[in-house]
Amino acid sequence: MILFPMKVIQKYFKELTPLQIDQFSQLQDLYTYWNSRINVISRKDIDHLYLHHVLHSLAVAKVVVFPDGAKVLDVGTGGGFPGIPLAILFPQVKFSLIDGTLKKIKVVNHIKEALHLENVNAYHMRVESLRKRFEFIVSRAVTTLPAFYKLVEKNLNYSNLLTGNEGIYYLKGGDVSTELAEFKGRSKEMPIADFFTEAFFETKKVVYISLK
Repeated sequence: MILFPMKVIQKYFKELTPLQIDQFSQLQDLYTYWNSRINVISRKDIDHLYLHHVLHSLAVAKVVVFPDGAKVLDVGTGGGFPGIPLAILFPQVKFSLIDGTLKKIKVVNHIKEALHLENVNAYHMRVESLRKRFEFIVSRAVTTLPAFYKLVEKNLNYSNLLTGNEGIYYLKGGDVSTELAEFKGRSKEMPIADFFTEAFFETKKVVYISLK
């Protein structure tokens, strides 16, 4: 039983093209298929794919619009979140998805190929080994914000400012005030409940850390 179908995406993103609708619509079957072979999403969570994973990922798009040609890094992507949904929404933006678990990157590559996402590259690697720079970095709560920032600071591109909104966009739940103390004047927390009404998002936020 699919408890939260594709319509939950169209509820909040009404300007999707037919191609984007088709790509989003394929995600349930694709992830159900691959999750039965390689566990990348909690098995009890697969029926909530669109709410817990796809829409949650797209919360980033409610607080920032990536400009065409921008480079976005998704750190600890797991099965492709938030990178895959964001790549569907922003087809002219270049996404690099990395994860330290090979089987998860294999799933991401299968999803990418099935959806013909030419703007996505996925790599089996840890961010500590990555030396490339990106205008934007996204992630879903892989560690505390100070620890995450130390890992990715070297990967932020300070020389190619496109919009003034470059930096880190981090999906996180609960109280983050202590974690943000060292980023005073550079950070902003935006409750996802301000734009998605489902109860799942009541305590969840998009945290932004600017370049300076």
